[in-house]
Amino acid sequence: MTVTENRMSISAPAVRIDAVDVAEARPRIRPLRILGTVVLALVAFGIISFLVTNERFEWPIVAEYLFNPSVLLGLLTSILLMVVAMVLGTALGVVLAAGQLSDYWPARMACMAFVGFFRGVPPLVQLIFWFNLAYLLPRISVGVPFGPELFSWSTNDLITPLTAAIIGLSLHEAAYMAEIIRAGILSVDQGQHDASAAMGFSRWHAFTRVVLPQAMRVIIPPTGSQVIATLKGTSLVSVIAMGDLLHAVQVIYNRTYDVVPMLIVAVIWYLVAVSVLTVFQRKVEDYYSRGATRTAPKATGGAAASGGGTPGPDAGQTGTPIDNRNQENQA
Repeated sequence: MTVTENRMSISAPAVRIDAVDVAEARPRIRPLRILGTVVLALVAFGIISFLVTNERFEWPIVAEYLFNPSVLLGLLTSILLMVVAMVLGTALGVVLAAGQLSDYWPARMACMAFVGFFRGVPPLVQLIFWFNLAYLLPRISVGVPFGPELFSWSTNDLITPLTAAIIGLSLHEAAYMAEIIRAGILSVDQGQHDASAAMGFSRWHAFTRVVLPQAMRVIIPPTGSQVIATLKGTSLVSVIAMGDLLHAVQVIYNRTYDVVPMLIVAVIWYLVAVSVLTVFQRKVEDYYSRGATRTAPKATGGAAASGGGTPGPDAGQTGTPIDNRNQENQA
């Protein structure tokens, strides 16, 4: 008997595997993460202990003035300033973004110069400048160029702290919103424009129905950050005696000399307002991100039990593929 015949005569016992043992996944121990968690817990405990045990924070005074009517009025003024500045700034920013993308080079250069100037000048300097506009222009007049004057007003009567705050913040936000909107429009592939034109869309319908919805995914996140930055930037108007939140607490601590507690009151309300705006921003981002993110389909009960995600071509059959073919041949 040859070696080949010996090998052929030895046959392994037939073993049928009815179930596959799935190895149980064990969490991996990461010492650095454990150490980082301990360090963060100690830092958080130290901060909380410092805030609670330090009597100089004067938390009873903070609780006394937290819902003071003048403080709440200042908070409302800051929110209204933010809304007005963002509405006017966004409207002007759309015009500036369109001008920068225009083929008409004088308009493009003028819009670029506007954006460059108001992005370069700090908002505090702008607020002080607009508040003192009467020094350069005692009267504001409307009339025919190089002709008779029709109407005129005193600059001091027109440029109040509220007017100066709205002008300064709106122009500052317009410059930033112009760049945000321009970047969002440029993020849409040129093929989308060509496809819209091939389908017979007008330029306006192509922009509003195709380009803008895709650009919003890029525009919304930085716009939300600008809204929050504008709310915090309203604290700058306190230098021109505008009754915002910071000015309201300054008036109180100038009278009571409770500087730290009143500043904590302002910090608490700023944090509350920013937290609400952040939640709203995330909701808007999720709305405009529909269709851009995909998640894997969840496995059904049978597939999950067998350890597979998507059923194969023989999912409706039983047994091994060879047994199934034999059954088909016998039929």
